[in-house]
Amino acid sequence: MTAPSPDAAGLDLRLVPAAVTCWSVTAAGILWGPWSSACALAAAVAATAVLGRWLRKRAPEPEAAWPIVVAVAAVGVAFTIAVGLRVHELGAHPIVSSYGATATVTVTPSESPRLLGGARLMFRADLQSLDGVESSGRVVVFASAVGFGALTAGRPATFRARVGRPTRSDLTVAVLSATGEPTLGDAPGWQRVAARVRAEFAEQARAVLPADQAAMLPVLVLGDTSVLSAQTTTDFRSAGLTHLTAVSGANVTIVCGAVLLTAALVGPRAAVAAAAVALVAFVAVVQPSASVLRAAVMGGITLFAIVSRRRRQAVPALSACVIVLMIAAPELAVDVGFALSVTATAALVVIAPAWSRRLVARGWPKPLADGVSVALAAQLVTAPIVAGMSGTLSLVSVAANLAVAVVIPPITVVGTAAAALTTLWPTAARLLIRFTGPELWWLLHVARWCAAVPGATVPVPSGLPGVICVAAAGVAVLVAWRWRWGRIGVAVALLCLLAWTSGHGVGAVGPP
Repeated sequence: MTAPSPDAAGLDLRLVPAAVTCWSVTAAGILWGPWSSACALAAAVAATAVLGRWLRKRAPEPEAAWPIVVAVAAVGVAFTIAVGLRVHELGAHPIVSSYGATATVTVTPSESPRLLGGARLMFRADLQSLDGVESSGRVVVFASAVGFGALTAGRPATFRARVGRPTRSDLTVAVLSATGEPTLGDAPGWQRVAARVRAEFAEQARAVLPADQAAMLPVLVLGDTSVLSAQTTTDFRSAGLTHLTAVSGANVTIVCGAVLLTAALVGPRAAVAAAAVALVAFVAVVQPSASVLRAAVMGGITLFAIVSRRRRQAVPALSACVIVLMIAAPELAVDVGFALSVTATAALVVIAPAWSRRLVARGWPKPLADGVSVALAAQLVTAPIVAGMSGTLSLVSVAANLAVAVVIPPITVVGTAAAALTTLWPTAARLLIRFTGPELWWLLHVARWCAAVPGATVPVPSGLPGVICVAAAGVAVLVAWRWRWGRIGVAVALLCLLAWTSGHGVGAVGPP
Protein backbone atom coordinates (compact mmCIF):
# COMPACT_ATOMS: atom_id res chain seq x y z
CA MET A 1 0.00 0.00 0.00
CA THR A 2 1.35 3.42 -0.95
CA ALA A 3 1.58 6.18 1.57
CA PRO A 4 -0.90 9.00 1.23
CA SER A 5 0.32 12.16 -0.39
CA PRO A 6 0.88 15.21 1.74
CA ASP A 7 -2.19 16.78 0.26
CA ALA A 8 -4.34 13.85 1.26
CA ALA A 9 -4.30 14.89 4.87
CA GLY A 10 -5.96 18.17 4.02
CA LEU A 11 -4.79 21.71 4.36
CA ASP A 12 -3.45 23.21 7.58
CA LEU A 13 -5.64 26.29 7.97
CA ARG A 14 -4.99 27.07 11.61
CA LEU A 15 -3.00 30.25 10.91
CA VAL A 16 -5.45 31.56 8.31
CA PRO A 17 -7.88 33.20 10.79
CA ALA A 18 -5.04 35.05 12.50
CA ALA A 19 -3.65 36.27 9.15
CA VAL A 20 -7.05 37.46 7.94
CA THR A 21 -7.71 39.16 11.27
CA CYS A 22 -4.45 41.12 11.38
CA TRP A 23 -4.92 42.12 7.73
CA SER A 24 -8.53 43.28 8.12
CA VAL A 25 -7.88 45.04 11.42
CA THR A 26 -4.88 46.91 9.99
CA ALA A 27 -6.73 47.88 6.81
CA ALA A 28 -9.79 49.09 8.72
CA GLY A 29 -7.64 51.17 11.08
CA ILE A 30 -5.74 52.83 8.24
CA LEU A 31 -8.84 53.58 6.19
CA TRP A 32 -11.41 54.48 8.82
CA GLY A 33 -9.74 54.78 12.22
CA PRO A 34 -9.44 52.87 15.53
CA TRP A 35 -13.15 52.23 16.01
CA SER A 36 -13.28 50.47 12.66
CA SER A 37 -10.36 48.27 13.77
CA ALA A 38 -12.30 47.32 16.88
CA CYS A 39 -15.37 46.44 14.78
CA ALA A 40 -13.23 44.39 12.39
CA LEU A 41 -11.69 42.57 15.36
CA ALA A 42 -15.12 41.74 16.82
CA ALA A 43 -16.34 40.48 13.45
CA ALA A 44 -13.21 38.35 12.99
CA VAL A 45 -13.48 36.75 16.42
CA ALA A 46 -17.19 36.01 15.92
CA ALA A 47 -16.59 34.55 12.44
CA THR A 48 -13.74 32.38 13.75
CA ALA A 49 -15.90 31.06 16.59
CA VAL A 50 -18.80 30.24 14.25
CA LEU A 51 -16.56 28.63 11.66
CA GLY A 52 -14.69 26.64 14.31
CA ARG A 53 -17.95 25.35 15.76
CA TRP A 54 -19.19 24.34 12.30
CA LEU A 55 -15.96 22.53 11.42
CA ARG A 56 -15.87 20.79 14.80
CA LYS A 57 -19.27 19.24 14.10
CA ARG A 58 -18.10 17.95 10.70
CA ALA A 59 -14.68 16.64 11.77
CA PRO A 60 -14.37 12.90 12.50
CA GLU A 61 -11.98 13.68 15.37
CA PRO A 62 -13.06 17.14 16.55
CA GLU A 63 -10.56 19.43 18.24
CA ALA A 64 -11.39 22.28 20.59
CA ALA A 65 -11.87 25.54 18.69
CA TRP A 66 -11.38 27.91 21.61
CA PRO A 67 -7.52 28.03 21.38
CA ILE A 68 -7.75 29.38 17.84
CA VAL A 69 -10.44 31.89 18.88
CA VAL A 70 -8.26 33.09 21.79
CA ALA A 71 -5.24 33.35 19.48
CA VAL A 72 -7.22 35.34 16.92
CA ALA A 73 -8.47 37.69 19.64
CA ALA A 74 -4.95 38.21 21.03
CA VAL A 75 -3.46 38.88 17.59
CA GLY A 76 -6.34 41.18 16.72
CA VAL A 77 -5.97 43.22 19.90
CA ALA A 78 -2.23 43.62 19.32
CA PHE A 79 -2.70 44.79 15.74
CA THR A 80 -5.59 47.07 16.70
CA ILE A 81 -3.36 48.85 19.22
CA ALA A 82 -0.43 48.98 16.77
CA VAL A 83 -2.41 50.47 13.90
CA GLY A 84 -4.11 52.91 16.27
CA LEU A 85 -0.70 54.18 17.38
CA ARG A 86 0.50 54.47 13.78
CA VAL A 87 -2.56 56.47 12.74
CA HIS A 88 -2.20 58.72 15.82
CA GLU A 89 1.47 59.35 14.98
CA LEU A 90 0.42 60.23 11.45
CA GLY A 91 -1.96 62.91 12.70
CA ALA A 92 0.67 64.32 15.07
CA HIS A 93 3.48 64.36 12.50
CA PRO A 94 5.39 67.70 12.35
CA ILE A 95 4.72 68.04 8.64
CA VAL A 96 0.99 68.44 9.32
CA SER A 97 1.59 72.05 10.38
CA SER A 98 3.22 72.71 6.99
CA TYR A 99 0.25 71.67 4.86
CA GLY A 100 -0.35 74.38 2.26
CA ALA A 101 3.07 75.95 2.83
CA THR A 102 6.42 75.62 1.10
CA ALA A 103 9.34 73.93 2.85
CA THR A 104 12.82 72.62 2.19
CA VAL A 105 12.79 68.85 2.29
CA THR A 106 15.28 66.03 1.88
CA VAL A 107 13.89 62.73 0.65
CA THR A 108 15.31 59.37 -0.40
CA PRO A 109 13.34 57.73 -3.24
CA SER A 110 12.26 54.14 -2.63
CA GLU A 111 11.66 53.65 -6.36
CA SER A 112 12.75 55.13 -9.66
CA PRO A 113 10.61 58.08 -10.81
CA ARG A 114 7.78 57.30 -13.24
CA LEU A 115 6.93 59.62 -16.11
CA LEU A 116 3.36 60.93 -16.04
CA GLY A 117 3.40 62.88 -19.30
CA GLY A 118 3.80 66.59 -19.82
CA ALA A 119 7.43 66.42 -18.58
CA ARG A 120 6.20 65.51 -15.08
CA LEU A 121 7.20 62.55 -12.96
CA MET A 122 6.17 60.95 -9.70
CA PHE A 123 7.94 58.79 -7.14
CA ARG A 124 7.51 57.53 -3.59
CA ALA A 125 10.17 58.38 -1.05
CA ASP A 126 11.13 58.39 2.61
CA LEU A 127 11.29 61.82 4.24
CA GLN A 128 14.69 62.53 5.81
CA SER A 129 14.41 66.16 6.93
CA LEU A 130 11.93 69.05 6.95
CA ASP A 131 13.37 72.60 6.98
CA GLY A 132 16.65 71.26 8.31
CA VAL A 133 15.08 69.23 11.12
CA GLU A 134 15.46 65.44 10.97
CA SER A 135 12.17 63.77 10.16
CA SER A 136 10.66 60.54 8.81
CA GLY A 137 7.60 59.20 7.04
CA ARG A 138 6.47 58.09 3.59
CA VAL A 139 5.79 60.82 1.01
CA VAL A 140 4.69 61.03 -2.61
CA VAL A 141 6.63 63.52 -4.75
CA PHE A 142 5.57 65.21 -8.01
CA ALA A 143 8.30 67.03 -9.89
CA SER A 144 9.55 68.16 -13.28
CA ALA A 145 11.38 65.61 -15.38
CA VAL A 146 13.91 68.29 -16.32
CA GLY A 147 15.51 68.74 -12.93
CA PHE A 148 14.80 65.31 -11.46
CA GLY A 149 15.62 63.19 -14.52
CA ALA A 150 18.87 61.88 -13.00
CA LEU A 151 17.19 60.80 -9.76
CA THR A 152 17.25 57.07 -8.97
CA ALA A 153 16.15 54.89 -6.10
CA GLY A 154 18.24 55.45 -2.98
CA ARG A 155 19.72 58.75 -4.16
CA PRO A 156 18.88 61.57 -1.68
CA ALA A 157 17.49 64.84 -3.03
CA THR A 158 17.05 68.19 -1.29
CA PHE A 159 14.63 70.72 -2.79
CA ARG A 160 11.90 73.23 -2.07
CA ALA A 161 8.40 71.83 -2.30
CA ARG A 162 4.81 72.74 -1.60
CA VAL A 163 3.46 70.45 1.09
CA GLY A 164 -0.02 69.02 0.61
CA ARG A 165 -2.30 66.61 2.41
CA PRO A 166 -2.13 62.93 1.42
CA THR A 167 -4.66 62.01 -1.24
CA ARG A 168 -4.94 58.40 -0.07
CA SER A 169 -5.23 56.71 3.31
CA ASP A 170 -2.09 54.56 3.14
CA LEU A 171 0.10 55.95 5.96
CA THR A 172 1.60 58.57 3.63
CA VAL A 173 2.36 61.75 5.61
CA ALA A 174 2.29 64.26 2.73
CA VAL A 175 2.26 64.92 -1.00
CA LEU A 176 5.18 67.11 -2.09
CA SER A 177 5.12 69.21 -5.26
CA ALA A 178 8.67 70.28 -6.08
CA THR A 179 9.04 73.98 -6.84
CA GLY A 180 12.82 74.24 -7.14
CA GLU A 181 15.85 72.47 -8.59
CA PRO A 182 17.09 69.57 -6.48
CA THR A 183 20.48 69.07 -4.92
CA LEU A 184 21.27 65.40 -5.42
CA GLY A 185 23.36 63.25 -3.12
CA ASP A 186 24.93 59.85 -3.70
CA ALA A 187 23.05 56.57 -3.50
CA PRO A 188 24.64 53.58 -1.74
CA GLY A 189 27.07 51.65 -3.91
CA TRP A 190 24.83 48.66 -4.48
CA GLN A 191 21.96 50.89 -5.61
CA ARG A 192 24.26 52.73 -8.04
CA VAL A 193 25.24 49.37 -9.53
CA ALA A 194 21.58 48.34 -9.76
CA ALA A 195 20.67 51.61 -11.51
CA ARG A 196 23.52 51.12 -13.97
CA VAL A 197 22.35 47.58 -14.75
CA ARG A 198 18.78 48.78 -15.39
CA ALA A 199 19.92 51.64 -17.63
CA GLU A 200 22.37 49.57 -19.68
CA PHE A 201 19.91 46.69 -20.03
CA ALA A 202 17.31 49.07 -21.49
CA GLU A 203 19.96 50.54 -23.80
CA GLN A 204 21.04 47.11 -25.08
CA ALA A 205 17.39 46.15 -25.67
CA ARG A 206 16.85 49.29 -27.77
CA ALA A 207 19.97 48.44 -29.78
CA VAL A 208 18.78 45.01 -30.97
CA LEU A 209 14.97 44.94 -30.75
CA PRO A 210 12.14 46.89 -32.39
CA ALA A 211 10.86 49.81 -30.33
CA ASP A 212 7.75 48.11 -28.92
CA GLN A 213 9.66 44.96 -27.95
CA ALA A 214 12.56 46.97 -26.50
CA ALA A 215 10.10 48.85 -24.29
CA MET A 216 8.39 45.66 -23.14
CA LEU A 217 11.47 43.58 -22.23
CA PRO A 218 12.58 45.73 -19.23
CA VAL A 219 8.96 45.71 -18.05
CA LEU A 220 8.77 41.91 -17.95
CA VAL A 221 12.24 41.36 -16.51
CA LEU A 222 12.76 44.31 -14.15
CA GLY A 223 9.34 45.95 -13.83
CA ASP A 224 10.67 49.11 -15.54
CA THR A 225 7.61 50.79 -17.13
CA SER A 226 9.27 54.16 -17.73
CA VAL A 227 9.10 53.92 -21.55
CA LEU A 228 6.01 51.74 -21.94
CA SER A 229 3.50 53.38 -24.29
CA ALA A 230 -0.02 54.28 -23.21
CA GLN A 231 -1.48 52.14 -26.00
CA THR A 232 0.39 49.02 -24.86
CA THR A 233 -0.74 49.67 -21.29
CA THR A 234 -4.36 49.91 -22.47
CA ASP A 235 -4.06 46.72 -24.54
CA PHE A 236 -2.65 44.77 -21.61
CA ARG A 237 -5.39 46.06 -19.31
CA SER A 238 -8.16 45.06 -21.74
CA ALA A 239 -6.60 41.64 -22.31
CA GLY A 240 -6.25 40.94 -18.59
CA LEU A 241 -2.44 40.87 -18.79
CA THR A 242 -1.73 43.88 -16.56
CA HIS A 243 -0.12 41.65 -13.93
CA LEU A 244 2.76 41.03 -16.34
CA THR A 245 3.74 44.70 -16.28
CA ALA A 246 4.70 44.60 -12.60
CA VAL A 247 7.22 42.48 -10.74
CA SER A 248 5.27 39.66 -9.14
CA GLY A 249 5.83 36.42 -7.32
CA ALA A 250 5.81 34.67 -10.70
CA ASN A 251 9.03 36.48 -11.68
CA VAL A 252 10.71 35.33 -8.49
CA THR A 253 9.45 31.77 -8.91
CA ILE A 254 10.70 31.55 -12.50
CA VAL A 255 14.13 33.03 -11.79
CA CYS A 256 14.83 31.01 -8.64
CA GLY A 257 13.27 27.88 -10.16
CA ALA A 258 15.63 28.14 -13.14
CA VAL A 259 18.61 28.36 -10.77
CA LEU A 260 17.37 25.37 -8.77
CA LEU A 261 17.36 23.28 -11.96
CA THR A 262 21.15 23.25 -11.67
CA ALA A 263 20.82 20.92 -8.66
CA ALA A 264 21.66 17.92 -10.86
CA LEU A 265 25.01 19.55 -11.72
CA VAL A 266 26.11 21.25 -8.51
CA GLY A 267 24.05 19.44 -5.89
CA PRO A 268 20.89 20.51 -4.02
CA ARG A 269 22.62 22.56 -1.30
CA ALA A 270 24.68 24.57 -3.75
CA ALA A 271 21.60 25.07 -5.95
CA VAL A 272 19.57 26.39 -3.01
CA ALA A 273 22.43 28.74 -2.04
CA ALA A 274 22.68 29.96 -5.64
CA ALA A 275 18.91 30.51 -5.73
CA ALA A 276 19.15 32.59 -2.54
CA VAL A 277 21.93 34.71 -4.04
CA ALA A 278 19.91 35.11 -7.26
CA LEU A 279 16.89 36.21 -5.22
CA VAL A 280 18.87 38.86 -3.34
CA ALA A 281 20.49 40.14 -6.54
CA PHE A 282 17.13 40.18 -8.35
CA VAL A 283 15.48 42.20 -5.58
CA ALA A 284 18.41 44.62 -5.49
CA VAL A 285 18.34 45.28 -9.24
CA VAL A 286 14.56 45.53 -9.47
CA GLN A 287 14.59 47.87 -6.40
CA PRO A 288 13.65 46.69 -2.90
CA SER A 289 10.41 48.64 -2.61
CA ALA A 290 7.57 47.27 -0.49
CA SER A 291 5.83 45.83 -3.57
CA VAL A 292 8.99 44.04 -4.75
CA LEU A 293 9.68 42.62 -1.29
CA ARG A 294 6.09 41.43 -1.20
CA ALA A 295 6.56 39.78 -4.60
CA ALA A 296 9.76 38.12 -3.40
CA VAL A 297 7.99 36.68 -0.36
CA MET A 298 5.03 35.41 -2.38
CA GLY A 299 7.29 33.98 -5.06
CA GLY A 300 9.32 32.19 -2.42
CA ILE A 301 6.18 30.61 -1.00
CA THR A 302 5.04 29.45 -4.44
CA LEU A 303 8.50 28.02 -5.15
CA PHE A 304 8.48 26.25 -1.79
CA ALA A 305 5.13 24.65 -2.61
CA ILE A 306 6.34 23.55 -6.05
CA VAL A 307 9.66 22.14 -4.90
CA SER A 308 8.41 20.45 -1.74
CA ARG A 309 5.08 19.34 -3.29
CA ARG A 310 3.46 20.09 0.07
CA ARG A 311 0.48 22.38 -0.19
CA ARG A 312 -0.27 21.70 3.47
CA GLN A 313 2.88 23.54 4.58
CA ALA A 314 2.48 26.29 1.96
CA VAL A 315 -0.74 27.63 3.50
CA PRO A 316 0.72 28.22 7.00
CA ALA A 317 3.81 29.75 5.35
CA LEU A 318 1.62 32.15 3.38
CA SER A 319 -0.39 33.05 6.49
CA ALA A 320 2.77 33.63 8.54
CA CYS A 321 4.20 35.86 5.81
CA VAL A 322 1.02 37.95 5.76
CA ILE A 323 1.32 38.49 9.51
CA VAL A 324 5.03 39.39 9.27
CA LEU A 325 4.41 41.80 6.37
CA MET A 326 1.61 43.48 8.32
CA ILE A 327 4.14 44.10 11.10
CA ALA A 328 6.97 45.25 8.83
CA ALA A 329 4.93 47.27 6.30
CA PRO A 330 1.36 47.88 7.54
CA GLU A 331 0.64 50.11 4.53
CA LEU A 332 0.46 46.91 2.45
CA ALA A 333 -2.91 46.21 4.10
CA VAL A 334 -4.51 48.78 1.78
CA ASP A 335 -2.32 48.04 -1.25
CA VAL A 336 -4.19 46.46 -4.16
CA GLY A 337 -1.03 44.77 -5.41
CA PHE A 338 -0.62 43.04 -2.06
CA ALA A 339 -4.19 41.76 -2.17
CA LEU A 340 -3.66 40.47 -5.71
CA SER A 341 -0.40 38.76 -4.75
CA VAL A 342 -1.81 37.02 -1.68
CA THR A 343 -4.96 35.80 -3.39
CA ALA A 344 -3.10 34.70 -6.52
CA THR A 345 -0.50 32.84 -4.45
CA ALA A 346 -3.24 31.13 -2.46
CA ALA A 347 -4.95 30.10 -5.70
CA LEU A 348 -1.70 28.72 -7.16
CA VAL A 349 -0.83 26.59 -4.13
CA VAL A 350 -4.33 25.53 -3.04
CA ILE A 351 -6.86 25.60 -5.89
CA ALA A 352 -4.83 25.05 -9.07
CA PRO A 353 -3.16 21.74 -8.05
CA ALA A 354 -6.51 20.21 -7.08
CA TRP A 355 -8.15 21.25 -10.34
CA SER A 356 -5.15 20.02 -12.32
CA ARG A 357 -5.37 16.55 -10.74
CA ARG A 358 -9.05 16.33 -11.64
CA LEU A 359 -8.37 17.26 -15.26
CA VAL A 360 -5.50 14.76 -15.50
CA ALA A 361 -7.80 12.06 -14.09
CA ARG A 362 -10.17 12.83 -16.96
CA GLY A 363 -7.45 12.31 -19.54
CA TRP A 364 -6.04 15.81 -19.99
CA PRO A 365 -2.27 16.10 -20.68
CA LYS A 366 -0.50 17.27 -17.51
CA PRO A 367 1.04 20.48 -18.99
CA LEU A 368 -2.33 21.55 -20.45
CA ALA A 369 -4.14 20.72 -17.22
CA ASP A 370 -1.63 22.75 -15.20
CA GLY A 371 -1.86 25.74 -17.54
CA VAL A 372 -5.66 25.82 -17.62
CA SER A 373 -5.93 25.31 -13.85
CA VAL A 374 -3.48 28.10 -13.05
CA ALA A 375 -5.17 30.56 -15.43
CA LEU A 376 -8.68 29.77 -14.20
CA ALA A 377 -7.75 29.78 -10.49
CA ALA A 378 -5.88 33.07 -10.78
CA GLN A 379 -8.73 34.67 -12.72
CA LEU A 380 -11.33 33.44 -10.21
CA VAL A 381 -9.66 34.94 -7.14
CA THR A 382 -8.23 38.13 -8.65
CA ALA A 383 -11.15 39.18 -10.87
CA PRO A 384 -13.20 40.65 -7.97
CA ILE A 385 -10.24 42.78 -6.84
CA VAL A 386 -9.45 43.98 -10.36
CA ALA A 387 -13.14 44.76 -10.95
CA GLY A 388 -13.36 46.79 -7.75
CA MET A 389 -10.21 48.69 -8.68
CA SER A 390 -10.92 49.40 -12.36
CA GLY A 391 -14.69 49.02 -12.74
CA THR A 392 -14.19 46.57 -15.62
CA LEU A 393 -14.03 42.81 -16.07
CA SER A 394 -11.99 41.23 -18.87
CA LEU A 395 -13.80 38.37 -20.63
CA VAL A 396 -10.71 37.36 -22.59
CA SER A 397 -8.30 37.21 -19.65
CA VAL A 398 -8.17 33.43 -19.32
CA ALA A 399 -7.66 32.90 -23.06
CA ALA A 400 -5.01 35.62 -23.21
CA ASN A 401 -3.09 34.24 -20.22
CA LEU A 402 -3.19 30.72 -21.65
CA ALA A 403 -1.94 32.01 -25.00
CA VAL A 404 1.09 33.79 -23.50
CA ALA A 405 1.87 31.33 -20.67
CA VAL A 406 4.42 29.46 -22.77
CA VAL A 407 6.52 32.57 -23.59
CA ILE A 408 6.72 34.23 -20.16
CA PRO A 409 9.26 31.80 -18.57
CA PRO A 410 11.80 32.01 -21.45
CA ILE A 411 11.48 35.81 -21.59
CA THR A 412 12.03 36.05 -17.83
CA VAL A 413 14.92 33.57 -17.63
CA VAL A 414 16.77 34.69 -20.78
CA GLY A 415 16.07 38.37 -20.06
CA THR A 416 17.34 38.07 -16.48
CA ALA A 417 20.49 36.34 -17.70
CA ALA A 418 20.98 39.14 -20.24
CA ALA A 419 20.53 41.78 -17.51
CA ALA A 420 23.17 40.02 -15.39
CA LEU A 421 25.63 40.06 -18.32
CA THR A 422 24.89 43.63 -19.42
CA THR A 423 27.80 45.27 -17.65
CA LEU A 424 30.13 42.25 -17.70
CA TRP A 425 29.76 41.03 -21.29
CA PRO A 426 27.57 43.34 -23.43
CA THR A 427 27.98 41.25 -26.60
CA ALA A 428 26.59 38.14 -24.93
CA ALA A 429 23.81 40.20 -23.38
CA ARG A 430 22.74 41.50 -26.81
CA LEU A 431 22.78 37.95 -28.19
CA LEU A 432 20.52 36.72 -25.40
CA ILE A 433 18.20 39.69 -25.86
CA ARG A 434 17.77 38.75 -29.54
CA PHE A 435 16.44 35.35 -28.47
CA THR A 436 13.57 37.06 -26.65
CA GLY A 437 12.36 38.81 -29.83
CA PRO A 438 9.94 36.12 -31.12
CA GLU A 439 8.42 35.63 -27.67
CA LEU A 440 7.94 39.38 -27.20
CA TRP A 441 6.36 39.63 -30.67
CA TRP A 442 3.86 36.94 -29.72
CA LEU A 443 3.06 38.51 -26.34
CA LEU A 444 2.45 41.98 -27.80
CA HIS A 445 0.29 40.63 -30.63
CA VAL A 446 -1.81 38.48 -28.29
CA ALA A 447 -2.46 41.57 -26.16
CA ARG A 448 -3.48 43.56 -29.26
CA TRP A 449 -5.67 40.80 -30.70
CA CYS A 450 -7.46 40.16 -27.41
CA ALA A 451 -7.93 43.86 -26.69
CA ALA A 452 -9.44 44.29 -30.18
CA VAL A 453 -12.11 41.62 -29.58
CA PRO A 454 -15.53 43.36 -29.41
CA GLY A 455 -16.71 43.24 -25.83
CA ALA A 456 -13.31 42.18 -24.48
CA THR A 457 -14.18 44.00 -21.26
CA VAL A 458 -17.51 44.66 -19.60
CA PRO A 459 -18.25 47.48 -17.16
CA VAL A 460 -19.00 46.50 -13.57
CA PRO A 461 -19.52 48.60 -10.44
CA SER A 462 -16.28 49.90 -9.00
CA GLY A 463 -15.28 49.69 -5.36
CA LEU A 464 -16.80 47.29 -2.86
CA PRO A 465 -20.03 46.70 -4.88
CA GLY A 466 -17.94 45.52 -7.83
CA VAL A 467 -15.92 43.18 -5.62
CA ILE A 468 -19.08 41.66 -4.16
CA CYS A 469 -20.85 41.31 -7.53
CA VAL A 470 -17.94 39.65 -9.32
CA ALA A 471 -17.11 37.41 -6.35
CA ALA A 472 -20.75 36.30 -6.08
CA ALA A 473 -20.82 35.57 -9.80
CA GLY A 474 -17.65 33.49 -9.49
CA VAL A 475 -19.05 31.47 -6.60
CA ALA A 476 -22.31 30.93 -8.51
CA VAL A 477 -20.37 29.64 -11.53
CA LEU A 478 -18.38 27.23 -9.35
CA VAL A 479 -21.53 25.88 -7.72
CA ALA A 480 -23.43 25.55 -11.00
CA TRP A 481 -20.48 23.85 -12.73
CA ARG A 482 -20.94 20.74 -10.59
CA TRP A 483 -24.02 19.71 -12.58
CA ARG A 484 -24.46 19.17 -16.30
CA TRP A 485 -27.40 21.59 -16.62
CA GLY A 486 -25.48 24.13 -14.60
CA ARG A 487 -22.56 23.97 -17.04
CA ILE A 488 -24.95 24.41 -19.95
CA GLY A 489 -26.54 27.40 -18.22
CA VAL A 490 -23.15 29.00 -17.56
CA ALA A 491 -22.13 28.50 -21.19
CA VAL A 492 -25.39 30.02 -22.46
CA ALA A 493 -25.09 32.97 -20.08
CA LEU A 494 -21.51 33.58 -21.21
CA LEU A 495 -22.50 33.45 -24.88
CA CYS A 496 -25.35 35.88 -24.27
CA LEU A 497 -22.98 38.23 -22.41
CA LEU A 498 -20.47 38.06 -25.24
CA ALA A 499 -23.18 38.71 -27.82
CA TRP A 500 -24.50 41.68 -25.86
CA THR A 501 -21.10 43.23 -25.30
CA SER A 502 -20.11 42.63 -28.94
CA GLY A 503 -23.25 44.32 -30.20
CA HIS A 504 -22.79 47.14 -27.73
CA GLY A 505 -19.18 47.63 -28.86
CA VAL A 506 -20.11 47.60 -32.57
CA GLY A 507 -22.90 50.07 -31.96
CA ALA A 508 -20.55 52.33 -30.06
CA VAL A 509 -18.02 52.57 -32.87
CA GLY A 510 -20.28 52.19 -35.89
CA PRO A 511 -21.49 54.97 -38.14
CA PRO A 512 -24.29 57.20 -36.92
